Amino acid sequence: MAARRAYGAQRRAPYLFLVPAAVLFALFFALPIGYALYLSLRRTEVQGLGLGSGARQEVWAGLSNYTDALSDPQLLDGTLRVGLYGLIVVPTMLGLALLFALLLDADRVAGRRFARLAIFLPYAVPGVIAALLWGFLYLPSVSPLHHALDRFGLPQPDLLDGGPLYVALANIAVWGGTGFNMIVIYTALRAVPAEIYEAARLDGASQVQIALRLKIPIVRPSLVLTFFFSVIATLQVFSEPTTLKPLTNSIPTSWSPLMKVYQDAFGNADVHSAAATAVVIAVVTLVLSFGFLRLVGSGARGGAR
Repeated sequence: MAARRAYGAQRRAPYLFLVPAAVLFALFFALPIGYALYLSLRRTEVQGLGLGSGARQEVWAGLSNYTDALSDPQLLDGTLRVGLYGLIVVPTMLGLALLFALLLDADRVAGRRFARLAIFLPYAVPGVIAALLWGFLYLPSVSPLHHALDRFGLPQPDLLDGGPLYVALANIAVWGGTGFNMIVIYTALRAVPAEIYEAARLDGASQVQIALRLKIPIVRPSLVLTFFFSVIATLQVFSEPTTLKPLTNSIPTSWSPLMKVYQDAFGNADVHSAAATAVVIAVVTLVLSFGFLRLVGSGARGGAR
């Protein structure tokens, strides 16, 4: 009998350890998603002037909020802007991360620990703080860079207007995200046995050949992972344009899809439309992520054959 109770306790133990994680998942992940889905299927109906008790009622809306969200030109424009922004951010950030990781992994690199910390340190700066710092460097009236260019009689570009705005926003993301991606790639490089590189050197391979023919193919899974994370972060861009918006008139309230969600919810007091737009963004992100992972997985299986 005692043995049976002990066996039963052992079988229940893993589930008991999972209970705290399951409760946190339900409260802070599943429940907010369910509530957002509920709000997206409702709308507020106003009677008369909308004054007094009972003048505003929440009624069933069906899929009308989703229809409005998918046909909203502001959401489409914001998606196109984020796509152009991502075309600048993702290749630049991953290219620099790979370059820094390869340089730090090379032999006879002086100050490797300091360089690694210096490259990673911007990632520890919160996105809002980073956007404020760079915003003051972009602002012509207070930027020391503009004063220096003016002193030498050089042109002073306005990075907060027109096409350069994409470069300015992308620079903030690249500055903050390169260090994290570099650490991921560098960790993968350090896990490779040194005997592989030594054998390549004995065969007469140079450092460039070792990097191109050995190191980059070996860290390809890490590159895929960082690319995946970078694309998701790009689709969710919010802090940088929102923080720079008071400094320029070139950033509308719906510059990115998440900014439109925020404006609908808190600027227009329409949480139902905001919830529908948020669900659409989440579904699109999920589909793109799943499709990308399937594509990478099928490519890896095809290469293995």
